[in-house]
Amino acid sequence: MAVKDFALPDLGEGLTESELVSWKVAVGDSVHLNQIIAEVETAKALVELPAPYDGRVSRLYVEPGVTVAVGEPLVAFEVAGAELEPPGAADEADDRADAPEPTLVGYGARPDATTRPARRARPGLAPAEPTREAAPARKTAVASAPAAAPAATATALAERPRATPPVRKLARERGIDLSAVTGTGARGLITRQDLDAAATGGPATADGSHRLPVSATTTAAAAPGRGDVRIPIRGVRKATAEAMVRSAFSAPQATVFLTVDVTATSELVERLRARTADGEARPGLLTVVAKALCLAIRRTPEVNARWDDDAHEIVQSGAVHLGIAAATPRGLLVPVVRDADLLPLADLAGAIRTLAETARSGRTAPADLSGSTITITNVGVFGVDAGTPIVTPGEAAILALGAVRRQPWEHDGGIALRNVLTLALSFDHRIVDGQQASVLLADLGRILSDPASVLAFV
Repeated sequence: MAVKDFALPDLGEGLTESELVSWKVAVGDSVHLNQIIAEVETAKALVELPAPYDGRVSRLYVEPGVTVAVGEPLVAFEVAGAELEPPGAADEADDRADAPEPTLVGYGARPDATTRPARRARPGLAPAEPTREAAPARKTAVASAPAAAPAATATALAERPRATPPVRKLARERGIDLSAVTGTGARGLITRQDLDAAATGGPATADGSHRLPVSATTTAAAAPGRGDVRIPIRGVRKATAEAMVRSAFSAPQATVFLTVDVTATSELVERLRARTADGEARPGLLTVVAKALCLAIRRTPEVNARWDDDAHEIVQSGAVHLGIAAATPRGLLVPVVRDADLLPLADLAGAIRTLAETARSGRTAPADLSGSTITITNVGVFGVDAGTPIVTPGEAAILALGAVRRQPWEHDGGIALRNVLTLALSFDHRIVDGQQASVLLADLGRILSDPASVLAFV
Protein backbone atom coordinates (compact mmCIF):
# COMPACT_ATOMS: atom_id res chain seq x y z
CA MET A 1 0.00 0.00 0.00
CA ALA A 2 1.34 3.41 -0.94
CA VAL A 3 0.31 6.64 0.76
CA LYS A 4 -0.51 9.45 -1.68
CA ASP A 5 -1.11 13.06 -0.73
CA PHE A 6 -3.78 15.05 -2.58
CA ALA A 7 -3.16 18.81 -2.66
CA LEU A 8 -5.63 21.63 -3.30
CA PRO A 9 -5.72 21.75 -7.11
CA ASP A 10 -5.50 24.81 -9.32
CA LEU A 11 -9.18 25.55 -9.96
CA GLY A 12 -8.42 28.05 -12.70
CA GLU A 13 -9.40 31.70 -13.24
CA GLY A 14 -6.35 32.94 -11.31
CA LEU A 15 -7.60 31.59 -7.97
CA THR A 16 -4.78 30.98 -5.49
CA GLU A 17 -6.65 29.75 -2.41
CA SER A 18 -9.90 28.19 -1.24
CA GLU A 19 -11.68 27.64 2.06
CA LEU A 20 -12.53 24.08 2.99
CA VAL A 21 -16.28 24.09 3.62
CA SER A 22 -16.90 20.43 4.46
CA TRP A 23 -15.52 16.95 4.22
CA LYS A 24 -17.67 14.27 2.57
CA VAL A 25 -15.38 11.52 3.88
CA ALA A 26 -13.69 10.62 7.16
CA VAL A 27 -10.45 8.89 8.11
CA GLY A 28 -10.79 5.18 7.37
CA ASP A 29 -13.38 5.57 4.60
CA SER A 30 -12.87 3.75 1.34
CA VAL A 31 -13.28 5.93 -1.74
CA HIS A 32 -13.36 5.38 -5.46
CA LEU A 33 -12.01 7.48 -8.30
CA ASN A 34 -13.98 10.71 -8.83
CA GLN A 35 -16.10 10.25 -5.71
CA ILE A 36 -16.83 13.67 -4.16
CA ILE A 37 -14.66 13.97 -1.04
CA ALA A 38 -14.92 17.66 -0.11
CA GLU A 39 -16.45 21.02 -0.87
CA VAL A 40 -14.26 24.12 -1.10
CA GLU A 41 -15.30 27.73 -1.52
CA THR A 42 -13.26 29.89 -3.83
CA ALA A 43 -13.62 33.62 -4.34
CA LYS A 44 -16.11 32.82 -7.09
CA ALA A 45 -17.93 29.56 -6.45
CA LEU A 46 -18.54 26.51 -4.31
CA VAL A 47 -16.61 23.63 -5.87
CA GLU A 48 -16.84 19.89 -5.27
CA LEU A 49 -13.51 18.03 -5.25
CA PRO A 50 -13.44 14.45 -6.56
CA ALA A 51 -11.08 11.79 -5.32
CA PRO A 52 -8.04 11.32 -7.57
CA TYR A 53 -7.57 7.65 -6.57
CA ASP A 54 -9.28 4.48 -5.49
CA GLY A 55 -8.18 3.87 -1.94
CA ARG A 56 -8.71 4.55 1.75
CA VAL A 57 -8.57 7.93 3.51
CA SER A 58 -5.64 7.80 5.93
CA ARG A 59 -5.33 11.44 6.93
CA LEU A 60 -7.21 14.74 6.77
CA TYR A 61 -4.80 17.65 6.93
CA VAL A 62 -7.34 20.48 7.14
CA GLU A 63 -10.45 21.25 9.17
CA PRO A 64 -13.58 22.89 7.72
CA GLY A 65 -13.33 26.67 7.86
CA VAL A 66 -9.60 26.79 7.11
CA THR A 67 -8.28 28.64 4.04
CA VAL A 68 -5.80 26.59 2.01
CA ALA A 69 -3.43 27.77 -0.71
CA VAL A 70 -3.19 25.95 -4.04
CA GLY A 71 -0.63 23.16 -3.75
CA GLU A 72 -1.07 22.55 -0.01
CA PRO A 73 -2.07 19.01 1.04
CA LEU A 74 -5.70 18.34 1.90
CA VAL A 75 -5.91 14.60 2.39
CA ALA A 76 -3.80 11.44 2.22
CA PHE A 77 -4.93 8.16 0.69
CA GLU A 78 -3.68 4.62 1.06
CA VAL A 79 -3.63 3.36 -2.52
CA ALA A 80 -3.49 -0.33 -3.42
CA GLY A 81 -1.36 -1.76 -6.19
CA ALA A 82 1.82 0.23 -5.52
CA GLU A 83 4.72 -0.22 -3.14
CA LEU A 84 6.03 2.51 -0.92
CA GLU A 85 8.96 4.34 -2.46
CA PRO A 86 12.34 4.06 -0.74
CA PRO A 87 13.94 7.22 0.65
CA GLY A 88 15.02 9.50 -2.17
CA ALA A 89 12.90 7.78 -4.80
CA ALA A 90 10.50 10.70 -5.08
CA ASP A 91 13.33 13.11 -5.92
CA GLU A 92 14.82 10.69 -8.42
CA ALA A 93 11.45 10.21 -10.10
CA ASP A 94 11.11 13.95 -10.56
CA ASP A 95 14.32 13.95 -12.55
CA ARG A 96 12.88 11.49 -15.08
CA ALA A 97 11.06 13.21 -17.91
CA ASP A 98 8.78 10.21 -18.42
CA ALA A 99 7.72 9.84 -14.77
CA PRO A 100 3.97 9.04 -14.53
CA GLU A 101 1.71 11.63 -12.91
CA PRO A 102 -1.11 10.31 -10.63
CA THR A 103 -3.19 13.50 -10.86
CA LEU A 104 -6.52 14.36 -12.41
CA VAL A 105 -6.45 15.99 -15.81
CA GLY A 106 -6.84 19.73 -15.45
CA TYR A 107 -6.07 19.82 -11.74
CA GLY A 108 -2.88 21.82 -12.21
CA ALA A 109 -0.57 21.66 -9.20
CA ARG A 110 0.89 18.23 -8.48
CA PRO A 111 0.43 16.81 -4.98
CA ASP A 112 4.21 16.89 -4.38
CA ALA A 113 4.92 20.19 -6.16
CA THR A 114 8.14 21.87 -5.14
CA THR A 115 6.80 25.42 -4.89
CA ARG A 116 3.96 25.36 -2.42
CA PRO A 117 2.68 28.78 -1.39
CA ALA A 118 3.61 29.84 2.13
CA ARG A 119 0.97 29.17 4.76
CA ARG A 120 0.72 30.50 8.27
CA ALA A 121 0.67 27.97 11.07
CA ARG A 122 -2.75 27.10 12.49
CA PRO A 123 -3.08 25.55 15.94
CA GLY A 124 -4.44 22.05 16.21
CA LEU A 125 -3.60 20.87 12.71
CA ALA A 126 -0.91 18.43 11.72
CA PRO A 127 1.64 20.58 9.85
CA ALA A 128 2.21 19.93 6.18
CA GLU A 129 5.72 19.01 5.14
CA PRO A 130 7.41 22.30 4.15
CA THR A 131 10.20 20.84 2.05
CA ARG A 132 10.75 17.97 -0.33
CA GLU A 133 13.65 16.74 1.78
CA ALA A 134 11.22 15.75 4.51
CA ALA A 135 9.04 13.66 2.17
CA PRO A 136 11.16 10.44 2.19
CA ALA A 137 11.27 10.46 5.98
CA ARG A 138 7.50 10.74 6.17
CA LYS A 139 7.01 7.87 3.74
CA THR A 140 9.40 5.66 5.69
CA ALA A 141 7.51 6.38 8.90
CA VAL A 142 4.26 5.43 7.23
CA ALA A 143 5.79 2.17 6.01
CA SER A 144 6.85 1.16 9.51
CA ALA A 145 3.54 1.98 11.20
CA PRO A 146 0.70 2.39 8.70
CA ALA A 147 -2.00 1.56 11.23
CA ALA A 148 -1.10 4.60 13.33
CA ALA A 149 -2.13 7.13 10.70
CA PRO A 150 -5.87 7.27 11.54
CA ALA A 151 -5.19 7.60 15.27
CA ALA A 152 -2.61 10.32 14.71
CA THR A 153 -5.02 12.18 12.49
CA ALA A 154 -7.82 11.99 15.01
CA THR A 155 -5.51 13.30 17.72
CA ALA A 156 -4.29 16.19 15.57
CA LEU A 157 -7.78 17.27 14.61
CA ALA A 158 -9.04 16.93 18.16
CA GLU A 159 -6.55 19.51 19.40
CA ARG A 160 -8.76 22.21 17.88
CA PRO A 161 -12.46 22.26 18.86
CA ARG A 162 -14.63 20.86 16.09
CA ALA A 163 -17.25 23.32 14.89
CA THR A 164 -18.67 24.56 11.61
CA PRO A 165 -17.80 28.09 10.40
CA PRO A 166 -21.26 29.51 11.35
CA VAL A 167 -20.90 28.13 14.88
CA ARG A 168 -17.38 29.58 15.18
CA LYS A 169 -18.75 32.94 14.04
CA LEU A 170 -21.55 32.78 16.61
CA ALA A 171 -19.04 31.90 19.32
CA ARG A 172 -16.93 34.94 18.44
CA GLU A 173 -20.01 37.17 18.57
CA ARG A 174 -20.91 35.86 22.02
CA GLY A 175 -17.37 35.90 23.33
CA ILE A 176 -17.38 32.14 24.02
CA ASP A 177 -14.13 30.17 24.07
CA LEU A 178 -14.79 27.03 22.01
CA SER A 179 -12.06 25.14 23.83
CA ALA A 180 -14.18 25.45 26.98
CA VAL A 181 -17.30 23.96 25.36
CA THR A 182 -18.13 20.26 25.19
CA GLY A 183 -19.55 19.29 21.80
CA THR A 184 -22.61 17.06 21.78
CA GLY A 185 -22.80 16.63 18.01
CA ALA A 186 -21.47 13.79 15.92
CA ARG A 187 -17.86 12.93 16.88
CA GLY A 188 -17.77 15.81 19.36
CA LEU A 189 -18.94 18.53 16.96
CA ILE A 190 -19.90 21.73 18.78
CA THR A 191 -23.45 22.85 17.91
CA ARG A 192 -25.47 26.04 18.39
CA GLN A 193 -27.26 24.31 21.27
CA ASP A 194 -23.90 23.72 22.96
CA LEU A 195 -23.18 27.46 22.69
CA ASP A 196 -26.59 28.27 24.17
CA ALA A 197 -25.92 25.90 27.04
CA ALA A 198 -22.46 27.38 27.62
CA ALA A 199 -23.83 30.93 27.65
CA THR A 200 -26.45 30.06 30.27
CA GLY A 201 -24.33 27.82 32.45
CA GLY A 202 -25.87 24.68 30.98
CA PRO A 203 -24.94 21.01 31.32
CA ALA A 204 -21.90 20.24 33.44
CA THR A 205 -18.89 18.32 32.18
CA ALA A 206 -17.72 14.97 33.49
CA ASP A 207 -15.76 16.55 36.31
CA GLY A 208 -18.86 18.39 37.55
CA SER A 209 -17.77 21.87 36.46
CA HIS A 210 -19.39 24.15 33.92
CA ARG A 211 -16.88 24.73 31.11
CA LEU A 212 -17.47 28.43 30.54
CA PRO A 213 -14.82 30.92 29.38
CA VAL A 214 -13.18 32.75 32.24
CA SER A 215 -13.70 36.31 31.06
CA ALA A 216 -15.04 39.43 32.71
CA THR A 217 -16.69 40.46 29.45
CA THR A 218 -18.49 37.19 28.72
CA THR A 219 -21.83 38.26 30.19
CA ALA A 220 -21.89 41.57 28.33
CA ALA A 221 -20.68 40.07 25.07
CA ALA A 222 -23.31 37.34 25.22
CA ALA A 223 -26.12 39.90 25.26
CA PRO A 224 -27.65 40.25 21.78
CA GLY A 225 -26.19 43.14 19.81
CA ARG A 226 -23.66 44.10 22.47
CA GLY A 227 -20.44 42.56 21.19
CA ASP A 228 -18.32 43.56 18.21
CA VAL A 229 -18.55 41.21 15.26
CA ARG A 230 -15.39 40.39 13.31
CA ILE A 231 -15.99 38.90 9.88
CA PRO A 232 -12.98 37.42 8.05
CA ILE A 233 -12.40 39.04 4.68
CA ARG A 234 -12.28 36.07 2.35
CA GLY A 235 -14.15 34.28 -0.40
CA VAL A 236 -16.60 36.36 -2.40
CA ARG A 237 -16.31 39.40 -0.12
CA LYS A 238 -12.54 39.48 -0.56
CA ALA A 239 -12.78 39.13 -4.33
CA THR A 240 -15.50 41.79 -4.56
CA ALA A 241 -13.52 44.23 -2.42
CA GLU A 242 -10.37 43.80 -4.50
CA ALA A 243 -12.29 44.19 -7.77
CA MET A 244 -14.12 47.33 -6.64
CA VAL A 245 -10.95 48.98 -5.35
CA ARG A 246 -9.12 48.11 -8.55
CA SER A 247 -11.96 49.52 -10.67
CA ALA A 248 -12.59 52.66 -8.62
CA PHE A 249 -8.94 53.68 -8.44
CA SER A 250 -7.75 52.63 -11.89
CA ALA A 251 -10.52 54.00 -14.11
CA PRO A 252 -12.17 57.46 -14.06
CA GLN A 253 -15.89 56.76 -13.86
CA ALA A 254 -19.00 58.82 -14.50
CA THR A 255 -22.73 58.06 -14.40
CA VAL A 256 -25.66 59.28 -16.48
CA PHE A 257 -29.33 58.86 -15.51
CA LEU A 258 -32.59 58.63 -17.40
CA THR A 259 -36.11 58.24 -15.99
CA VAL A 260 -38.46 56.49 -18.41
CA ASP A 261 -42.17 55.73 -18.67
CA VAL A 262 -42.12 51.93 -19.03
CA THR A 263 -45.86 51.35 -18.92
CA ALA A 264 -45.90 49.93 -22.45
CA THR A 265 -43.02 47.57 -21.61
CA SER A 266 -44.77 46.46 -18.41
CA GLU A 267 -47.86 45.59 -20.44
CA LEU A 268 -45.70 43.74 -22.98
CA VAL A 269 -44.07 41.70 -20.20
CA GLU A 270 -47.50 40.69 -18.87
CA ARG A 271 -48.59 39.50 -22.32
CA LEU A 272 -45.36 37.56 -22.84
CA ARG A 273 -45.63 35.90 -19.46
CA ALA A 274 -49.22 34.89 -20.13
CA ARG A 275 -48.15 33.18 -23.35
CA THR A 276 -45.24 31.29 -21.80
CA ALA A 277 -45.71 27.53 -21.78
CA ASP A 278 -45.50 25.57 -18.55
CA GLY A 279 -41.91 24.79 -17.62
CA GLU A 280 -40.43 27.59 -19.71
CA ALA A 281 -38.76 30.64 -18.20
CA ARG A 282 -41.18 33.55 -17.96
CA PRO A 283 -39.54 36.73 -19.27
CA GLY A 284 -39.54 39.65 -16.87
CA LEU A 285 -38.53 43.28 -17.05
CA LEU A 286 -34.85 42.35 -16.54
CA THR A 287 -34.97 40.08 -19.60
CA VAL A 288 -36.54 42.78 -21.77
CA VAL A 289 -34.00 45.36 -20.60
CA ALA A 290 -31.18 42.91 -21.32
CA LYS A 291 -32.48 42.37 -24.85
CA ALA A 292 -32.90 46.11 -25.36
CA LEU A 293 -29.33 46.69 -24.17
CA CYS A 294 -27.97 44.15 -26.66
CA LEU A 295 -29.84 45.93 -29.46
CA ALA A 296 -28.74 49.40 -28.36
CA ILE A 297 -25.10 48.29 -28.29
CA ARG A 298 -25.27 47.84 -32.06
CA ARG A 299 -25.46 51.63 -32.39
CA THR A 300 -22.95 52.33 -29.61
CA PRO A 301 -20.36 49.51 -29.62
CA GLU A 302 -17.96 51.71 -27.64
CA VAL A 303 -19.69 50.67 -24.39
CA ASN A 304 -19.02 46.99 -25.08
CA ALA A 305 -15.27 47.28 -24.78
CA ARG A 306 -12.28 47.06 -22.45
CA TRP A 307 -9.06 48.97 -21.83
CA ASP A 308 -5.87 47.06 -22.66
CA ASP A 309 -3.15 48.89 -20.79
CA ASP A 310 -0.34 46.60 -21.95
CA ALA A 311 -1.13 46.98 -25.63
CA HIS A 312 -2.21 50.63 -25.33
CA GLU A 313 -5.46 49.75 -27.09
CA ILE A 314 -9.21 49.90 -26.58
CA VAL A 315 -10.65 46.50 -27.48
CA GLN A 316 -14.25 46.51 -28.68
CA SER A 317 -15.81 43.10 -28.26
CA GLY A 318 -17.52 41.58 -31.26
CA ALA A 319 -19.94 39.66 -29.02
CA VAL A 320 -22.04 40.73 -26.04
CA HIS A 321 -21.23 38.55 -23.03
CA LEU A 322 -23.73 39.91 -20.55
CA GLY A 323 -22.97 39.88 -16.82
CA ILE A 324 -26.03 39.67 -14.57
CA ALA A 325 -25.32 40.78 -10.99
CA ALA A 326 -26.96 38.39 -8.52
CA ALA A 327 -27.25 38.74 -4.76
CA THR A 328 -26.53 35.36 -3.15
CA PRO A 329 -26.01 34.09 0.40
CA ARG A 330 -22.26 34.10 -0.37
CA GLY A 331 -22.29 37.72 -1.57
CA LEU A 332 -22.51 39.46 -4.93
CA LEU A 333 -21.80 37.24 -7.94
CA VAL A 334 -21.93 38.16 -11.63
CA PRO A 335 -22.60 35.08 -13.79
CA VAL A 336 -22.24 35.61 -17.51
CA VAL A 337 -24.69 34.95 -20.36
CA ARG A 338 -22.42 34.14 -23.30
CA ASP A 339 -23.35 35.62 -26.69
CA ALA A 340 -26.44 37.25 -25.22
CA ASP A 341 -26.87 39.33 -28.35
CA LEU A 342 -27.57 36.17 -30.39
CA LEU A 343 -30.26 34.76 -28.09
CA PRO A 344 -34.00 35.13 -28.76
CA LEU A 345 -35.96 36.65 -25.88
CA ALA A 346 -37.22 33.28 -24.59
CA ASP A 347 -33.73 31.76 -24.58
CA LEU A 348 -32.32 34.85 -22.88
CA ALA A 349 -34.96 34.54 -20.16
CA GLY A 350 -34.03 30.89 -19.64
CA ALA A 351 -30.31 31.65 -19.50
CA ILE A 352 -30.78 34.42 -16.94
CA ARG A 353 -33.01 32.24 -14.75
CA THR A 354 -30.62 29.29 -14.86
CA LEU A 355 -27.57 31.39 -14.05
CA ALA A 356 -29.34 33.15 -11.18
CA GLU A 357 -30.56 29.89 -9.64
CA THR A 358 -27.14 28.29 -9.99
CA ALA A 359 -25.44 31.32 -8.43
CA ARG A 360 -27.79 31.39 -5.44
CA SER A 361 -27.21 27.69 -4.83
CA GLY A 362 -23.45 28.29 -4.84
CA ARG A 363 -22.84 25.94 -7.76
CA THR A 364 -21.67 28.38 -10.42
CA ALA A 365 -18.44 27.25 -12.07
CA PRO A 366 -15.58 29.79 -11.85
CA ALA A 367 -15.45 29.97 -15.66
CA ASP A 368 -19.06 31.22 -15.71
CA LEU A 369 -18.13 34.19 -13.51
CA SER A 370 -15.61 35.79 -15.84
CA GLY A 371 -15.36 37.14 -19.35
CA SER A 372 -18.34 39.50 -19.32
CA THR A 373 -18.18 42.55 -21.61
CA ILE A 374 -20.95 44.63 -19.98
CA THR A 375 -23.07 44.13 -16.84
CA ILE A 376 -26.63 44.75 -15.64
CA THR A 377 -27.46 45.13 -11.95
CA ASN A 378 -31.09 45.22 -10.85
CA VAL A 379 -31.20 47.29 -7.65
CA GLY A 380 -34.91 47.84 -8.13
CA VAL A 381 -35.71 44.44 -6.64
CA PHE A 382 -34.59 45.89 -3.29
CA GLY A 383 -36.92 48.89 -3.62
CA VAL A 384 -34.17 51.30 -4.67
CA ASP A 385 -34.92 53.98 -7.27
CA ALA A 386 -31.39 54.53 -8.60
CA GLY A 387 -27.70 54.13 -7.88
CA THR A 388 -24.20 54.72 -9.23
CA PRO A 389 -22.74 51.24 -9.75
CA ILE A 390 -18.99 50.72 -10.07
CA VAL A 391 -17.84 49.37 -13.41
CA THR A 392 -16.70 45.76 -13.33
CA PRO A 393 -12.93 45.48 -14.01
CA GLY A 394 -12.33 44.61 -17.65
CA GLU A 395 -15.52 46.31 -18.86
CA ALA A 396 -16.46 49.80 -20.04
CA ALA A 397 -19.96 50.16 -18.60
CA ILE A 398 -22.56 48.84 -16.17
CA LEU A 399 -26.31 49.49 -16.24
CA ALA A 400 -28.40 49.74 -13.06
CA LEU A 401 -32.19 49.31 -13.07
CA GLY A 402 -34.22 51.05 -10.40
CA ALA A 403 -37.61 50.09 -9.02
CA VAL A 404 -40.70 50.53 -11.17
CA ARG A 405 -42.89 53.15 -9.50
CA ARG A 406 -46.51 53.96 -10.18
CA GLN A 407 -46.58 57.77 -10.21
CA PRO A 408 -48.07 60.82 -11.97
CA TRP A 409 -46.41 61.38 -15.35
CA GLU A 410 -46.99 63.42 -18.46
CA HIS A 411 -48.89 61.31 -20.99
CA ASP A 412 -50.77 62.33 -24.18
CA GLY A 413 -50.78 65.98 -23.21
CA GLY A 414 -52.09 65.35 -19.70
CA ILE A 415 -51.13 63.82 -16.36
CA ALA A 416 -51.74 60.13 -15.71
CA LEU A 417 -50.51 57.40 -13.36
CA ARG A 418 -47.77 55.57 -15.23
CA ASN A 419 -45.07 52.95 -14.53
CA VAL A 420 -41.82 54.87 -14.24
CA LEU A 421 -38.27 53.48 -14.06
CA THR A 422 -34.87 55.15 -13.58
CA LEU A 423 -31.85 53.83 -15.51
CA ALA A 424 -28.29 54.62 -14.44
CA LEU A 425 -25.28 53.92 -16.67
CA SER A 426 -21.80 54.12 -15.13
CA PHE A 427 -18.93 54.09 -17.60
CA ASP A 428 -15.15 54.17 -17.83
CA HIS A 429 -14.46 57.67 -19.15
CA ARG A 430 -11.18 56.52 -20.72
CA ILE A 431 -13.18 54.37 -23.13
CA VAL A 432 -16.61 55.96 -23.33
CA ASP A 433 -17.41 59.65 -23.77
CA GLY A 434 -20.45 61.31 -22.27
CA GLN A 435 -22.03 61.59 -25.71
CA GLN A 436 -21.74 57.85 -26.34
CA ALA A 437 -23.11 56.96 -22.91
CA SER A 438 -26.00 59.35 -23.38
CA VAL A 439 -26.87 57.94 -26.81
CA LEU A 440 -26.93 54.41 -25.43
CA LEU A 441 -29.15 55.41 -22.52
CA ALA A 442 -31.48 57.39 -24.80
CA ASP A 443 -31.82 54.38 -27.10
CA LEU A 444 -32.65 52.17 -24.13
CA GLY A 445 -35.26 54.65 -22.98
CA ARG A 446 -36.76 54.80 -26.46
CA ILE A 447 -37.15 51.00 -26.63
CA LEU A 448 -38.58 50.69 -23.12
CA SER A 449 -41.06 53.53 -23.52
CA ASP A 450 -42.19 52.30 -26.96
CA PRO A 451 -41.30 48.61 -27.53
CA ALA A 452 -42.42 48.87 -31.19
CA SER A 453 -39.46 51.17 -31.81
CA VAL A 454 -37.22 48.13 -31.55
CA LEU A 455 -37.83 47.70 -35.29
CA ALA A 456 -35.40 50.57 -35.84
CA PHE A 457 -32.60 48.54 -34.24
CA VAL A 458 -32.97 45.25 -36.10
